[in-house]
Amino acid sequence: MMRRLLAAAPILMVLALLLQAQDRSKPSDAEGRILALETAWNHAEQAKDAAALDQLLANSLVYIDYDGSIMTKGEFLAEITAVDLHPSQIINDEMTAHVYGEAAIVTGTYREKGVLKGKPYLRHGRFTDTWVKLDGTWQCVASQSTLISK
Repeated sequence: MMRRLLAAAPILMVLALLLQAQDRSKPSDAEGRILALETAWNHAEQAKDAAALDQLLANSLVYIDYDGSIMTKGEFLAEITAVDLHPSQIINDEMTAHVYGEAAIVTGTYREKGVLKGKPYLRHGRFTDTWVKLDGTWQCVASQSTLISK
């Protein structure tokens, strides 16, 4: 009987480790919520919906664009609602969220295409967004993007 228990112990340990690893691969409720907010941001930006973005972005937002420029929330909203900007698709890939209490960091890649000032554009980059739970609501307080060279 004791031999059987000793022989089964390594198998049970491996199974426990596999179950633990499987649980870690699933996002927590907060991580899932924040990843959904990232997708909502893309849809709102693509639709030029400043009201929806206003809800997602903190008033203190610091936005660092792919060209190194820094924008406030107001400047960012003005840029995405500009008449000469027509994004047709904004998609995030490889997103990962890490929650630290009332703060979270999201990293991922994005692809954006559209027309700017009458000329088509295509961008592929990496981003880091910092979210904070303010008055019970997750809002992005900082965002930074970097183009990926071809």
